Amino acid sequence: MEQNKKAARVGIIFIVILIVSGIVLMYRGNDAVFLATEKKDAILTAEQIKLSFDSVGGRMINEGVKEGQEVKAGDLIMALDPTDTDLAIEKLKAQIAQFDAQINSISGTMNVNLFRADNDEQQSFRQIDSQRAAVNSAQATLKNSEINYNRALNLVREGAVAQSQLDDATMALNVARANVQTQEQLLERLLAGVSDTGNTDSLSLPTIAQERAAAQNLVNDIAALEQQKKALEVQLKELQVAKSRLTLHAPEDGKILSILQKQGEMISPNSPVVLLETKRIYYDIYISETQAVNLREGDEITCTTVADDKPVKGTIRLLTQAPGFADLKQSREKSQADLSAFQVRIYIDPQSDVLPGQTVTVNFD
Repeated sequence: MEQNKKAARVGIIFIVILIVSGIVLMYRGNDAVFLATEKKDAILTAEQIKLSFDSVGGRMINEGVKEGQEVKAGDLIMALDPTDTDLAIEKLKAQIAQFDAQINSISGTMNVNLFRADNDEQQSFRQIDSQRAAVNSAQATLKNSEINYNRALNLVREGAVAQSQLDDATMALNVARANVQTQEQLLERLLAGVSDTGNTDSLSLPTIAQERAAAQNLVNDIAALEQQKKALEVQLKELQVAKSRLTLHAPEDGKILSILQKQGEMISPNSPVVLLETKRIYYDIYISETQAVNLREGDEITCTTVADDKPVKGTIRLLTQAPGFADLKQSREKSQADLSAFQVRIYIDPQSDVLPGQTVTVNFD
């Protein structure tokens, strides 16, 4: 009987303990869901990028790295055979040099023609001045011949001289008139239809203008050649850019994880050849909406490594609603409704003693 009472007392005490523990759990929320929201574990992940030759292809002749090798930004990764590109560049350079020679030749011809037009103009001006003087001289001779004719005519009428002298004066007058007409025609031919203003420097001779126009027309030929030259220069720049892309360099510091193409193989344009692990390390955690309202992108978060409990500082880069699978379901004893989860991506500050793949913990207590 005494043993039964003792057993009953032990049972009552055990039941009371269970009831009290349940009440404590109910008010403190120390269930699995609560603990999951209080502490978050995540895996450190390094961003990986695939390196490729930009829009160029060819045979790989230089494999400058090995798997697992640490590289710095600008280090040689791989190189393709540049022989065909070098030959194409040399061919374009020769064609551009030919255009330069043609442009120089036509430019020289144009300058010579313009110089010749200037000389012809000066010679024409001198000929016009000389011919104008010849006209003036012929006109003076005509005037003297007219005076002699009139004197001889008067003397013949008075019977003072013989008729032969009048005949000579008449012939001289006719010759003088013919000479004036001839000299004036020569002057008009030199003027080529331009009115004689008496000022030679102000004259614009059609023949000289035509010479200058023909010389200036060569400017159009030069312009056409220069446009063709520019087109070749654009092609040359494209080839030089393509040649620079035949050498692949590390875009940033990192570690070679995998070499996808080997030396001697033909590489297709934009085909991945190397997998590079960068120094940009991040981890993702999923938090409740009540925790998310207190965070902002740009906030600093400190986590600790599980292995050696080292603090690791980081910065929130992304705070967004998580997919539905991450939502907290109705799993608590209080029958709490589903809670939307938010994804937080935190990039850690560069540290040499932290490796991708390590587990870290963020405590939201």
